[in-house]
Amino acid sequence: MEITYIGHSAFYLKIINGGILIDPFITGNPSAKFDINSNKVTDIFLTHGHGDHLGDAIPLSKTTKAEITAIFELANYCTEKGAYSKGVNFGGKIQYNWGSARFLPAFHSSTVPDGRYAGMPASILFDINGTKIYHAGDTCLNSEMKVCGELYKPDIAMLPVGSFYTMNTEDAVTAAKWLGTKKVIPMHYNTFPAINADIEKFKNELQQNNIECIDLKPGESLSV
Repeated sequence: MEITYIGHSAFYLKIINGGILIDPFITGNPSAKFDINSNKVTDIFLTHGHGDHLGDAIPLSKTTKAEITAIFELANYCTEKGAYSKGVNFGGKIQYNWGSARFLPAFHSSTVPDGRYAGMPASILFDINGTKIYHAGDTCLNSEMKVCGELYKPDIAMLPVGSFYTMNTEDAVTAAKWLGTKKVIPMHYNTFPAINADIEKFKNELQQNNIECIDLKPGESLSV
């Protein structure tokens, strides 16, 4: 498996015979680096409905026939717009031919572009070939991360660190400790001035807790 950071909170997980897009904010994203035509997309996951996470999900689903998996209300919106969508909710393990996904709580807000309620915001835990990847979505620090760490023990955590709309670097260090992960990929920072973050400081604070910061730049990949 290969994890590519597209930029902002968007990732591409390259798997055997396919690829998973998470929060594919590509068009209009000043930091995005990803050639959609060169990468096969078989599944799309959304943490919530805000435009910088919904992104290109609907047109990509239409053109690739990749199914969008999202919280029920957001999935219904995507279906209304012509996408292939599956509505889920918190807790259950959803099986795929490449492994499983589990939607878990995040603390944020969620609306679609027309202002309608898009259901609860989510984090997502992926289990791919035994590697557990936790995408926190947009969230503040919250005690549900302790539950995730105790029960599911993610190997890699993708954590927002830009503050203003999400937790900051200090709280993300605490989140990493609560999750029990040993590897963190920072996200949702430096896309816009309001969410600028000092990643070197974050990296040093993680290292002091024996946690590796994998500081991927947009377009860079990590083999797992």
